[in-house]
Amino acid sequence: MLSLFFATTNKSGKKKRKITKAERLKQLQEEEERRQKEEEEARVKYEKEEMERLEIQRIEKEKWHQLEAKDLERRHEELEELCLLEGCFPEAEKLKRDTRLLSQWKHYIQCDGSPDPSISPEINTFISLWKEETNETLEEVIAKSKLVLKLIDKLKLILLETPPYDLEDKNIKQYQGSILELQELLHLKFNIATEILLRASTLADLDSGNMEKVIQDENVTLYVWANLKKNPRYKSVRFSETQIGFEIPRILATSDIALRLLHTHYDHVTPLRPVPTSLREYTATVNHLVKDEVKYEETAVDKELQEEGKQQENESNSVDEEQTKFEEQSGSEVQRSFVQEESEATKCEVEMKLLSETVLSAQFLLIKNANEKPYIFEDNEVDLCQFTTLGGVYHLDILELPPQCKPMKGWMIVEILKEGLQKYIYPPETTEDVETENAFPPIEVTLEVQENVILFEDPMVARWDAEGKHWQTDGISNVSYKPEDRLVTFSLETFGPVTLIQDAHINMPFQSWELTPLDVDQVLLTVTTVFTTIQIQIKENLCLLASITLSNKKHFSILEGKWMTPISFICALKEAGLNIFPSEHSHFYVVINYKDPLIEMKAYRQLALLSSAFAFGWSKWNIVCSSNKVIVKLKEHLSEKPIQKPNWTLLMFSGDRAQRLKINENSETFSEALKEETEFHSTLYHMVKDFASQKAMEKVRSSSCQLIDSVCYMLLSTRVLSYS
Repeated sequence: MLSLFFATTNKSGKKKRKITKAERLKQLQEEEERRQKEEEEARVKYEKEEMERLEIQRIEKEKWHQLEAKDLERRHEELEELCLLEGCFPEAEKLKRDTRLLSQWKHYIQCDGSPDPSISPEINTFISLWKEETNETLEEVIAKSKLVLKLIDKLKLILLETPPYDLEDKNIKQYQGSILELQELLHLKFNIATEILLRASTLADLDSGNMEKVIQDENVTLYVWANLKKNPRYKSVRFSETQIGFEIPRILATSDIALRLLHTHYDHVTPLRPVPTSLREYTATVNHLVKDEVKYEETAVDKELQEEGKQQENESNSVDEEQTKFEEQSGSEVQRSFVQEESEATKCEVEMKLLSETVLSAQFLLIKNANEKPYIFEDNEVDLCQFTTLGGVYHLDILELPPQCKPMKGWMIVEILKEGLQKYIYPPETTEDVETENAFPPIEVTLEVQENVILFEDPMVARWDAEGKHWQTDGISNVSYKPEDRLVTFSLETFGPVTLIQDAHINMPFQSWELTPLDVDQVLLTVTTVFTTIQIQIKENLCLLASITLSNKKHFSILEGKWMTPISFICALKEAGLNIFPSEHSHFYVVINYKDPLIEMKAYRQLALLSSAFAFGWSKWNIVCSSNKVIVKLKEHLSEKPIQKPNWTLLMFSGDRAQRLKINENSETFSEALKEETEFHSTLYHMVKDFASQKAMEKVRSSSCQLIDSVCYMLLSTRVLSYS
């Protein structure tokens, strides 16, 4: 029993043996050896991996250099082929020149009695004869205004559509002078016709005793109210059961006045924009150089002729005289014909070279960013680089009521004032006889927004400052807008021309864009902004508004279905409030994805070349890459039906190199890595040619030069690579 207890005690009470110093040292030594072994293994592994990485890098670098060498080797050939393909731009310009000349000829043979506004004697005669016409009614003036507006629009289009290098300073001054004369004369005619109308007291309303007249036309809407009764209680003037009108103070309700609201659906108040001169100066220099080159070529040809003639004389000594004469005559005629053909060919080649350079310069001018704003604007002055007028101009006038017609012995007698129609000064310059200070409060005005104008936010109201020649926003208060009724109400201190103002860049920057081929020689450009999606159809040298979507709902516009030239189309969209066309100053007001203008222009030209068989679109990686590169997504598109799940390819272009990217639109990070088994090329055309079908490339090569030029112009005008 005792021994069992001792054993149990010994077993349970056994203590852990203490590690000796020698054993601890041995353990530490083993751990150190294990650590060193692991480090050595890691070092060997790292060195192996590094060697493999360097080897891969060396192979990739070598492959890269090979691709670069291959690209450099064929660069000259590719650029030459691109130059031949881009010959479509000067060809299209020649066709546009021919069209302009043809339009002049068509007008000449039409003989419809209307003047050609580009010919100074004709337009001056028209203006002089119209000035001599008197006693025209408002209806007659409005009917005549249709022709006048056509003449003004034609002159404006000549200034816009004629390239700067084809415009002379004297012609620019002539056209702009004719525009201003026609505008001033048209407004003067409206004033004279209004005076004639206001004399006719027989038109007074039986209920109110006052006179009201409303005339509506496609270009003009006129509202006239004459205060014949001078009833102090009649302070609310509303025209033809509409909400359009005025709230006038007591002093006007008891005065011999007339109120006129002349809504011109056009803007003849804002000064004309200056025509750029930089390209004309450049072209004058190039023209001089080309003329020298032509003279040099002709001199060289003449010298060559003289030398060949002398050589013929020496050789003809041993031949019979008659035979010699015959041979000399026939030989000289053939030679002269050959030299003439060669000279013409040389001249044509030089002219095409000049035209190609000037077209290139004109295209570059479209996307050139201004270095600074034109000038510093004063307080309350509207910056027309940032804002735009919409819906025409509302000419608001308080007029002194002219003497009324009086019947006398079967005649109507009327006193005609020599000074003509006079404006009533409100508030008057002197207010000594007025007892209260608030006798001349601001007048409340209610206007209707033009039907075809699209407003994306509540409009601002601006008035014309005749002295400063600019729009300004002071003197206007309590502005409110009812979008459902399209009515704008505000209070105005002094009457005069008024217009609605909207931010010109409200649809910029764009959210996305896409360029898609349609039928033969037709392309669809789709631009999506925060507020709207606009689809523009392009064919040959014409554009059409295909559709507008607002808040995911299709919106109808009077512009839809109307084919117009690109410049006319752009002007029409801007006037309708659909401005997706940046100006040279837009980068001061919009945060843009800046791209080198030269690279951007080259990209647009090459996208246009390929647009008949390939679809292009916005890529999110275009924002990430540097300013000297652009990235677009591409797919071959030969079917008229849209592709449900398109397999987009990403292309990067730097002006002199194009490549396919390894990443796609859904990749998590950006990389400029080259797609496997692809090569570099100097142009987008040759890059696409590597993987495109033969049918697609044949379609590209057979595209109309006018279509390519129009697509390029729309891309240059929208600048989708910088403003998306």
